[in-house]
Amino acid sequence: MRKLVISDLHGCCDEFTELLNKVKYRPSEDQLILLGDYCDRGPKSKEVIERVLQLVDQGQGNAIALRGNHDQMFIDAMESNDNAVWIENGGLSTLKSYVGIDWFKQGFNYAEYNKAKAFIKLYYQHHIDFLKSLPLYTEDDRHIFVHAGIDPAFSGDFRSQPDESFLWGSEEFLDSANLFNKTIVFGHIPTKRIHNSAKIFFGDQKIGIDGGCCYGLQLNGLEIKGEGYKTCAVQKNKGWVAHILQLLRKLLDKGLQRIDRKR
Repeated sequence: MRKLVISDLHGCCDEFTELLNKVKYRPSEDQLILLGDYCDRGPKSKEVIERVLQLVDQGQGNAIALRGNHDQMFIDAMESNDNAVWIENGGLSTLKSYVGIDWFKQGFNYAEYNKAKAFIKLYYQHHIDFLKSLPLYTEDDRHIFVHAGIDPAFSGDFRSQPDESFLWGSEEFLDSANLFNKTIVFGHIPTKRIHNSAKIFFGDQKIGIDGGCCYGLQLNGLEIKGEGYKTCAVQKNKGWVAHILQLLRKLLDKGLQRIDRKR
């Protein structure tokens, strides 16, 4: 069975759709592994979470979604009023994807913010419950899949590391040797920071796949089949969906120009 691994969607729903189409993803034949961070920063967090939920529900066990630190921040803001960290890390884009971009047209204030949260909890509690249900890691015979990495202090039994380490990683992770007999596949850290490229990073038994799509770079996909790896990517706003939208905008502009000429 082919495995397709993607991480850090961050509201980039169009690029996600384009990437799945590009690799000809087949839910009945392929295993999809998503490494978390479905919300924040990008424009379509609600759509991404809904799509991921559907893929997991309809995937007959072949689609696995992990929880990332941004997903956890979303949960915490909704349930424990841990607001500041979420707002400072792209949470407002998630709010606007649920309630509309005009919700804060008069400027941000906590009264409207709390109303927006109440709206989400009223109509999209199933999204919050879904994110809460997601595991922090998964593994196969050759790989450990995790959002942010493994704290070297828990190299004896990574499963016992704190949830924070799964979600946020540790400063020592990248520079420490991998003491497991499995390759760690992770997101969280944009590969541009690791090897000055948005392409997938292949290190010593470590593979980083966050291409920084929400920062205007690209959404990466790692294909695993047998002993080999293939990479694929969709550039931010350069997929077929973006091209169609751009074409529609041009056609609309031409139509408006014709109307103006007739006046």
